[in-house]
Amino acid sequence: MDLQPFHSGVSPYQAGLTCRCPRCGRGRLFNGFLTVAPSCESCGLDYSFDDSGDGPVVFIILLAGSLVVGLALWVEIVFTPPFWVHALLWTPLVLISTLGLLRPLKATMIALQYTKKAEQGRLDKGDA
Repeated sequence: MDLQPFHSGVSPYQAGLTCRCPRCGRGRLFNGFLTVAPSCESCGLDYSFDDSGDGPVVFIILLAGSLVVGLALWVEIVFTPPFWVHALLWTPLVLISTLGLLRPLKATMIALQYTKKAEQGRLDKGDA
């Protein structure tokens, strides 16, 4: 798999958080909300190497879930509000924290995958 190496000094974290091309840092990485573009509109990097999988979702579930459950328990113990107050408080926080982090985290995983030239693991026939 040829990932077309190009050392431009673009940080994978900066490219990921801005949802830009991991090679040039200028072209958009996404066509839609989470749909990866076929290639960079600026430098022409083919994004077919993208295989971020469920990685970003797992991190977000763990982070947002820990935050919301911890805050909900604290509010319940300290204030003991009715259940509708919990729904009113935590539904927007869950939506903002999960949907707000999903796109930049997926872009960061793709940028790191490009920078590190990560590929799917394979067993060589001689190693078995």
